[in-house]
Amino acid sequence: ETLKAFDREVNEFVDYMFGPRDPRVRGWFLLDSYLPTFFLTGAYLLCIWLGNKFMKNRPPFSLRAHLIVYNLGITLLSFYMLVELILATWEGGYNLQCQNLHSAGEADIRVAKVLWWYYFSKVIEFMDTIFFVLRKKSSQITFLHVYHHATMFNIWWCVLNWIPCGQSFFGPTLNSFIHVLMYSYYGLSVIPSMRKYLWWKKYLTQAQLIQFLLTIVHTLSAAVKPCGFPFGCLMFQSSYMATLVILFINFYIKTYRKAPSRTAVKETPVTTEIKNGFHKDYFATANGLQNNKKAQ
Repeated sequence: ETLKAFDREVNEFVDYMFGPRDPRVRGWFLLDSYLPTFFLTGAYLLCIWLGNKFMKNRPPFSLRAHLIVYNLGITLLSFYMLVELILATWEGGYNLQCQNLHSAGEADIRVAKVLWWYYFSKVIEFMDTIFFVLRKKSSQITFLHVYHHATMFNIWWCVLNWIPCGQSFFGPTLNSFIHVLMYSYYGLSVIPSMRKYLWWKKYLTQAQLIQFLLTIVHTLSAAVKPCGFPFGCLMFQSSYMATLVILFINFYIKTYRKAPSRTAVKETPVTTEIKNGFHKDYFATANGLQNNKKAQ
């Protein structure tokens, strides 16, 4: 009874803050109450802390087979979301510049169903960090990595409850495309014989930054020429994406623009940490496989 009362109070508070929820998604798994999303996020953060303590005096796991299956699964899920979002928005005649929440009828419901999978994929992607912990890649569990994973899951709970279609489609469409490329790369990287063919790391980095910038431009386009999509949501999304751009540019400058000193060149061996144009901070946003030979 205490938990039910707490759940009721929490949901009354978020309803007070954000207004009435979209009735089309009521009853969908994990959406009616914020507590599951909140507790899963807390469990994720707790697993990082306890997992690092547990692994401190233990050898790292290899997890090669697990990583192959995991990366293949995320790649296929991302490909499904990409194709389904393109088909659903095409069916609904979505306006690229600005699309409201109700004019496309059944196509809006179709988009919302795909975006639910996008929301759910964010809890699946918590495994990126768990694999880091088990493989003792603590240096890759950076602020950027944890911030991105924890916030995305919570933000998309809000998106699904209040703006589950319309203008919300664009970011997930781009991100699904990037994830098809990214997780397929990570999956192939686990296979030693495939590593010599993976020359496109540098271009994944550039594509990630372009994705953030395009999403901001698309979001603000609806503010310049409104179509009924909530203005506050547009401002929040733009602000959040701006934080990712700032963090990502910080990584980009460290990786590509800052010339190493002569001392650093002499003392630091060349490793996969910066091989082919990637710095460890970037891979900390997904489930990269640097220095995996030692773990294997």
